Amino acid sequence: LLAPFGGHGLALGALIVAIITAPTAHPDPNKRYGAAVIAGVFHLVIGFFTATVLQLFSALPPALIATVAGLALSSIIASSLAGALSEPGERDAAAITFLCTAANFTFMGIGAPFWGLIAGVIVNLLMRRRAARSAA
Repeated sequence: LLAPFGGHGLALGALIVAIITAPTAHPDPNKRYGAAVIAGVFHLVIGFFTATVLQLFSALPPALIATVAGLALSSIIASSLAGALSEPGERDAAAITFLCTAANFTFMGIGAPFWGLIAGVIVNLLMRRRAARSAA
């Protein structure tokens, strides 16, 4: 909600909170505070050395940074795809949406995520219309 007004850091904080309060942090909810303390200390250390961390990352080749970011997001992408493709009636629309978005093209000055969403909605409407005709 606050990202357009410069509060984008709050969204990142929400992700950290979701991670440190999850059952993977500790099976006992009363002992999950340890993950919060460790995360807080880690953020303080990184905060003190922000300039050094930024220089370190700027010295790395852009391809390496993109590869590491891609590897870090691979499990998120896999679980999102599994969820999107789990419903047989919605599978085609989800696949088209993903493929159009991943194609990374621009048409009429608008990027692929928008066109992927439009293509997915159109395919979903067509598939529902087809299913309604075959049911009738």
